Order: sequence, then structure tokens, then C-alpha cells
Amino acid sequence: MARQGDAVQGDAVRGDAVQGAVAAGFEGVRDEFAAVLGEMHVAPEAQLAVHVGGRRVVDLWAGGGTDADTLMNVFSISKGAAHLVVALLVQDGVLDLDREVASYWPEFGAHGKDRLTLRELLAHRSGVVGVDGGFTAEELADDRLIAARLAAQRPFWEPGSGYGYHAFVIGALTGEVVRRVTGRSIQEIFEERVRAPYGLDFYLGLPEELEARRAETLPLVPTPEEAEQLAARTLDPTSIVAAAGNRNGPAPTDLVEFANTRAVRALGQASAGGVGTARGVARMYAAAIGELDGRAPLLKPETVAEFARPQFHGIDLCTGLEDAFGLGFEQLTGIFRPLSLDAFGHSGATGSLGFADPATGLAYAYNRRRFGFPSRYGAGPENHRLIAAVHRALRAS
Repeated sequence: MARQGDAVQGDAVRGDAVQGAVAAGFEGVRDEFAAVLGEMHVAPEAQLAVHVGGRRVVDLWAGGGTDADTLMNVFSISKGAAHLVVALLVQDGVLDLDREVASYWPEFGAHGKDRLTLRELLAHRSGVVGVDGGFTAEELADDRLIAARLAAQRPFWEPGSGYGYHAFVIGALTGEVVRRVTGRSIQEIFEERVRAPYGLDFYLGLPEELEARRAETLPLVPTPEEAEQLAARTLDPTSIVAAAGNRNGPAPTDLVEFANTRAVRALGQASAGGVGTARGVARMYAAAIGELDGRAPLLKPETVAEFARPQFHGIDLCTGLEDAFGLGFEQLTGIFRPLSLDAFGHSGATGSLGFADPATGLAYAYNRRRFGFPSRYGAGPENHRLIAAVHRALRAS
């Protein structure tokens, strides 16, 4: 679903592992893509798309079941799409970051959540990362059902006092605020203001007729060393970690099964239910920061700076890992050193990543069909090498 002007003007690439095209000067990115995938111990299925200044300069894919138009479950990259909508509404003056969530959504104020601001919610500081007893599969597919349960939920820590990644629920929480103010869902506004105008191959709510283009998410195939590490992990079902991963109920959620459920994709669960190509994700971020198709950037520089600015840096109460977060977007500078302070985006559970960096006009998207190790939530380590290769090409040009 490439738009006019998106085709890469450069040498086509075709071989057993990597296909696609790169613009002149970006051959090193193609070589690095082939190298990192070639080092994986199972056959890779992945896509990589990069825009610079609104022009696509990298368009690559690999794997027997994957081409440029293969739609993949992008997991938490969905959060970037959802919070682009929130950023637009803040920019429009429809939402106020420093207003209490309960002033928009009164039911949310139960159990001491009445003083939590929208800014704190977007920074994953609400304390309602899950619900007692867990969500059913039907509930977890539907943001409206998630929001209804969370409104009445006691927080797992004092709201605003700590940070913990709201893996399955942040899109439902912010989405309910959007719905209470506008009368419309995040998914509807994304479709109208972002996806449809730019022809993005990236959906919060995948139409039934596009299901034939979707590739099933594949589980991790660990090496013996990885399998040993996984076997050593234990999880207390009463812990915050279990609640955040919806593993505290009678049917703990499996991420592969979650993504491969039609209801999740059809409803476009805004935390993790998005479906798209790397081309679609990269094009969204290109539109966010630069002129595209004759349209002005979706976000003004001051909006980008506000949403990219770190709101927290420290230990995540849900993962136990050191982390930093902006408003709805991951703060990427500390993870990927070449990026500027205003870079913003989000990773996906398989190891995928999408982001924009206004300092260089860079929009980047990497999709993986199969889960990688070690993280089931963050960007795959190969992104470090791919981003470094992109920056080498930028410096050389």
C-alpha cells in the first residue's frame, strides 16, 4: 500500500534472506539488516522501513512468509498510535495535561485516584496496571471493558507516587478520557486524522477483508542458554508484575495467543492490538514530525518536546528494570545513544520498534513476526545495530 512518492529510488535488493530497496548511501543499512538477521538461530521474518525528511530511504524485508505488505501484530507500537491522538488533542486544546483524570471521567476517582492528572496517567503513574483476579480474554480485547474494570480498581501503589509500565491497559485508560471528552474512541480519531489521510498500512482495528494479509505472530524459539534462563524465572501470582501482565487470574494471558485473537485485532485494543507493516509505522512517524503529501507536520515542535520530555527515570515497579518514560511514548535517548532528546516512539513485545527523531527528520520502523529474547516487552537488541547503521548513512550523506 505504498503511496505515490514513497518508492525508494535506489538499487533493488533480492536474495535468499533480504529483499527490498535502499536509496544511494544507505547500502550499509541493508548490509547490517542482512547481518543481524543472519546471526539469529531461527529463520527471521522481519521488515525495516526508514524515512528521512519525509522520503523513504530504506524498504527491506526478509523471511519466507514475509514481504513488504505483510501485516504483523505490532503489540505496544500501538501505544504510539494511540498517544499520537492524545498529543493532537492536547495540541488542539481539547485536553489539559494537568487536569485531573476524574474531572473528565468521574468514576475513575474511586480508591484515591481522584487527584491523578492526565500527565501522570500518560507517564504510567496511575497505579492501576491491572485488576484483582485478572481480566478475561474477552475483557482484555476490549478497551471499554478494560476501562470499566479499572475505574473501580484499587491502585497497586499510591497514584502519582511511582512508575510502572501499564502494558495492557494504558490505551484503555487514556482512551476512556478521550471518549468522555470527544464522544469518540481513540481508534476512530486515529482512523480519521492519521491513518486514512496518509494511507497508512497501520490499523487500530483491522478490517476483516485485510486478514488474509496478516501473518500469525510466532513464539520464541529459545537457544539452550535462553531456555535455561527462562526456566529459572518464577512469578508470584499475587505480585504487581503478575497483575500488569494479566497473569494473576485463572487463565494467565499468553502474548502470542492474545495477538492471534481476531477480537483483539478487530477492536484495535489501543495498548497492544494494532496491526501494520513497517512501511505504515514509519510513515506515521514521518507524518508526525515533517511535511508529507503536502500536509504540514501533525505535531508542532513544542508538542513533540512536551511529549518526549522524560517524566520519570528510575526502577519500573512492574518490570524491576531501570526505565524512562515521556508522555505516552518511551523516552528513547538513553536507550539508543544516537537519538536526540526529542526522539519519541514505542517498542513492541516481539522486539519491534517505531520512532521519530525531529533533529534528523528520521522516522524508523522495524517489525518482527517472531518473539525474541530476552525482552517480551522492549525493543530487540538488533535495533541498536540497525539504528547505528542508519546514523552512519546520515552522517556520510
